[in-house]
Amino acid sequence: MIYSFGSCEIDVDRRELRNGEMAVHVEPQVFDLLVHLLRHPGRVVTRDELIEAVWDGRVISDSTLTSRISAARRAINDAAGQPGFIRTIPRCGYRFDGVVRERGQHSDRLTASPRTIQEVTFCRTADGVHLAVATAGSGPTLVKTANWLNHLEYDWRSPVWAPLFRHLAAQCRLVRYDERGNGLSDWNVPQLSLQAFLQDLETVVDALGLGRFALFGISQGAPTAIAYTVRHPERVSRLILSGGFAQGWRTRGSTADVARTEASITLIRQGWGQDNPAARQMFTSLIVPDATLEEMRWLNDLERVSATPENAIRLLYAIGDLDVLDLLPRVSVPTLILHSRGDARVPVEHGLLLARTIPNARFVALDSKNHLILSHEPAWRRYVNEVSSFLKGHRSSQPDEA
Repeated sequence: MIYSFGSCEIDVDRRELRNGEMAVHVEPQVFDLLVHLLRHPGRVVTRDELIEAVWDGRVISDSTLTSRISAARRAINDAAGQPGFIRTIPRCGYRFDGVVRERGQHSDRLTASPRTIQEVTFCRTADGVHLAVATAGSGPTLVKTANWLNHLEYDWRSPVWAPLFRHLAAQCRLVRYDERGNGLSDWNVPQLSLQAFLQDLETVVDALGLGRFALFGISQGAPTAIAYTVRHPERVSRLILSGGFAQGWRTRGSTADVARTEASITLIRQGWGQDNPAARQMFTSLIVPDATLEEMRWLNDLERVSATPENAIRLLYAIGDLDVLDLLPRVSVPTLILHSRGDARVPVEHGLLLARTIPNARFVALDSKNHLILSHEPAWRRYVNEVSSFLKGHRSSQPDEA
């Protein structure tokens, strides 16, 4: 694997750093530190994570880590006192700010710079709900449908969501929105249902004046994306479904699913709004069991800031009633379905049902236990490469009409 940024290039296999035409000597720990930061551009890498990656978890002093960071900055010509590539995030860790290109045997991809700026605007639905909409990047449009739970600004900085969003924004114009009842959109809303979620998506698409675009539905966003694609096949060029399902937990008719979710709702009602994250941690552990402590903390906090306990429950009940099973055979656009083999939040059989029923859908099983694929796990590279390759068909077949 070779990472390129600015005038520098790092060849991981040959353990070489070059700045322009000049080879730069770096100590092994400094080289490993740089590689780890380059593998996670745009997110904060904690001190503990660096120590685990570079020193195998051995105890080191703060001065040792600081000296290696300083040496890394000198090696890539980060000017003292200037913004540079490697930024110190006080009391959190370090973040690599820059556009990173990866070249390897099986991939050639561009990871978006944290300097990519998202623009947040608002639109209003027919029933009077104000929706927050974020756009970032340029090129053909990719619309990500909303899922439980989102917050446009918080997700953009989160180590759980940001690596995916910034990767996508490097290749296309990425459109995201907070659905009714959470995030930056109106929280006091009259209706939560599939029709309401579909109306939200239609409102966002029309407000931005989009023509033909690719659609990306993750988890709860999958049924909404499916319903929109069947209703507006002329607008959707490609459909990506990740961790998705056709029927909600009440619609499936599974006694175990109902009992498990009702117990979760009781936990939300009693403890979600408290400062103690114990009640929220149960959901986090189910969604991303292999997350780092930092990722779990971010997701715990997202659950707290994105919605009230009452709205979180209302959304869960609405998700339980979702049902697009009858629509699956009517999906007529190229479809990619990705699902983790060990997904406990939405078991893989739900992804397989989508793949078997949507005509000519392509199914990719990922070696992961996480419902949301994380940037540090082995499945990440295949995940983003599959999405990028699939979107290339959107870019080459028909230009976006936005």
